[in-house]
Amino acid sequence: MLILVAALLLLGVVMGTVAHAPLSFTLVAAAVIGVWLAVFALRERHARRRHTSTN
Repeated sequence: MLILVAALLLLGVVMGTVAHAPLSFTLVAAAVIGVWLAVFALRERHARRRHTSTN
């Protein structure tokens, strides 16, 4: 339960920061995070595929 409260508090702080940031900065930050998540997902998929094919 404490983790949930901490996560919600962090989300509130981040959303409050985004509300005060310029729109262009917010869009660039969102794009960077999206690319980072896509690269992470591709690396995980590649690692999982390689791991299961050797078994």
